[in-house]
Amino acid sequence: MKSMTNAYRFPLSRSAIRRLAVAAALGGACLLAACAPRSGYINHLQPDIGPAPKPGKSSSGMYLDLIRQMQKQGSYYASLANIEAFRQRYGNPPALRQLQGDALRSTGQTDAARAVYQKLLDTDQAAAAWHGLGLIAASEDRSDMAEHALSRAVQLDPFNPGYLGDLGFERLRTGQLVQAREPLAKAAELAPESVKAISNLVLWMLLNGEAARADDTMQQADLPQPAREQIMRLAAEIPARRHDVASSAKVAAPRTTDRRTAVPSGLPDSNQIIGVPDS
Repeated sequence: MKSMTNAYRFPLSRSAIRRLAVAAALGGACLLAACAPRSGYINHLQPDIGPAPKPGKSSSGMYLDLIRQMQKQGSYYASLANIEAFRQRYGNPPALRQLQGDALRSTGQTDAARAVYQKLLDTDQAAAAWHGLGLIAASEDRSDMAEHALSRAVQLDPFNPGYLGDLGFERLRTGQLVQAREPLAKAAELAPESVKAISNLVLWMLLNGEAARADDTMQQADLPQPAREQIMRLAAEIPARRHDVASSAKVAAPRTTDRRTAVPSGLPDSNQIIGVPDS
């Protein structure tokens, strides 16, 4: 980690950044990321490594792209060091703060990430900020807030398969199968080569009782074995978790014969969520 941080410490020439960016893209193209400890969304099965920055970009633009590549490969702590280096060299634009929020969230610094996202809601990074807030809310089992924030992200960026997939997944884990279908289908059609998008749609099929169709889709998409295993695990865990939450709510319900004074009990807090994306 130390060597990676030092390797990108400013000042960097345009040619140096370009060489590092190309190397990062080529080195990460063959990697499959394991789910982060706080992230069980199927969307984390495969980082979508983008192309290397175009040579015509400015040094600051290429440096931002390099930080994005680092995050897609899971190097969030290293990206935080480079974010600070970028800030000292080029300033603190909204795009950099959005990357900082994602890095803070992905390293468990939830309160700091939330504060960063809140300050981006009136900028050109509003969609990404709502997405981040939605993922934080989902991690805290605040389903209403997660639905609201992820829906806002999709409204602002309706062609983003990641946002669509995360909204659909949140609806799956809260039992909204009918409402989950549209965003998951859109994500799969917008990103037909994405393991993330196809896996989420297959999960919906299984939860909807369409096992044969789900199997056919996995075969046609040639999903890797780790993705299939996680899909099957989530297909078993999500209904069981909803049942446990419902049972806990019944046990916690106040026992009283006076309905005028009965207070509805809220759902219990739980750290056993089925993941939070990230990006």
